[in-house]
Amino acid sequence: MVWDAWGVPAGRKPLSDQLRGLVTQVFGVSGDPVTRRDEGDVPLRESALTSTLRDGLAEVVGADNVSTDHFDRLRHAGGKSTPDLLRRQRAATQQAPDAVVFPADHDEVLAVLAHCAQHSIAVVPFGGGTSVVGGVDPLRGGFAAVITLDLRRLDAFVSIDPVSATATLGAGLSGPGAEELLREQGFSLGHFPQSFEFASIGGFAATRSSGQASAGYGRFDSMVQRLRVATPQGALDLGRGPASAAGPDLRALFVGSEGAFGVLTEVTVRVHPVPDYVVYQAWSFPDFSTGAAAMRAVVQEGAQPTVFRLSDEAETGLNLARAGDIGGQTVSGCLAITTFEGSAAHVAARSAEAGALLAANGGTSLGEAPAKEWEHGRFSAPYMRDALLDLGVLCETLETATTWANLANLKSKVTAALNGSLRDQGAQPLVMCHISHTYRSGASLYFTVVAKQLDDPITQWYTAKKAAGDVMIAEGATITHHHAVGTDHRDWLPEEVGDLGVRVLRAVKAELDPTGIMNPEKLVS
Repeated sequence: MVWDAWGVPAGRKPLSDQLRGLVTQVFGVSGDPVTRRDEGDVPLRESALTSTLRDGLAEVVGADNVSTDHFDRLRHAGGKSTPDLLRRQRAATQQAPDAVVFPADHDEVLAVLAHCAQHSIAVVPFGGGTSVVGGVDPLRGGFAAVITLDLRRLDAFVSIDPVSATATLGAGLSGPGAEELLREQGFSLGHFPQSFEFASIGGFAATRSSGQASAGYGRFDSMVQRLRVATPQGALDLGRGPASAAGPDLRALFVGSEGAFGVLTEVTVRVHPVPDYVVYQAWSFPDFSTGAAAMRAVVQEGAQPTVFRLSDEAETGLNLARAGDIGGQTVSGCLAITTFEGSAAHVAARSAEAGALLAANGGTSLGEAPAKEWEHGRFSAPYMRDALLDLGVLCETLETATTWANLANLKSKVTAALNGSLRDQGAQPLVMCHISHTYRSGASLYFTVVAKQLDDPITQWYTAKKAAGDVMIAEGATITHHHAVGTDHRDWLPEEVGDLGVRVLRAVKAELDPTGIMNPEKLVS
């Protein structure tokens, strides 16, 4: 990906004249794009890695696979959150790893970790670099030097078991790479988060990712069958069958560990045959509460689609302003998207059952066009975020999850907290929300916030995010449903898991990473 934005240049799409005019009018910005810097002119903190330490790493992975090149360091200088990108627009010296190391396999990862533990070098595991919570920031944590451990060479399609419907994949394999290789065997993982085009298999597991088809295929953590892990204290191979009663599930220590305990090098995942048939159906609801109640009825009846999403009135209205995003139709109220995948008979039965429930609970069918339009552009939202940033408009997201009984209360209070914080700071915001993932007992809420950038937009955002996060915790919701903890959510972790829970995590880290080199200042330290 490019160093100062999401994705690749070919993916960038300028705002339409209609939307640009709306943005400048609503948020009071000039509409003139920011001037981008050449990456060769960006000052980086001088590398603190001595030649002796670099030579030691080169003995493990080869001299060509230890880089202190300016461009390699800059492209590993953090993730892709709005604050990350705003920091890169500033003239100040950028934080960057002292070197980027590219191991080839599990054994080389183990050897690199042993070398770094011996010489007190911090290690930041790096998959696709798509973190939006500070999870891959090159923080030193008190160590003199920090390396980024780029896992792109661990991209093997290790094996597939078509009878058991599992596949073992290298942690550095990208989402598209995994899908391409699996489809050659007639299978699919079905995991499509918004970061899909660039994120990695190891990153999906390390952050407990949740894809857009989670209603049908589950979260990534539910797909994980086995793990191979490299830690500073040695290797672990975890998972012997589809289920076990052999004590607590140690896989759960690493699925969601964000590289703080070790490095995932291989992941065995549940896969499914490529579906024969897909049905698309969009719905409108008069208001968000009616749509949410209809979703709950479908999920609790066991008739959930493969993809199931509901936009609130504000988000639906924005989609109306984006030509083609909802099939060119006029939609009032709230837009819901469903897709169904599987055999023709299964899809026909499931879509008919879900459709009847949605209609009975206030939904109006819009046909397939809006759902197909959504799928066509489902990975493009970060590019729109970047286009808004270029115009001086703050745009960022946050997410949470709670029970159905608490959903309306939480949505109302988080929205009020975001609106109140940004207005108090002097910006008139637009706060949008959608239900992105559903469960029998509850759902996730995904908020998008748009406002004029003030003089210090990073502080502006973190102030608003703190207000929202405090409400989430106070109202009994999780601080993050699928973005992970990283640095951004670490302060709330003790309130979510309790002080004893934090001590348990610290004890695990102390056993696996006694020198504390693994991804310092993330998750728990």
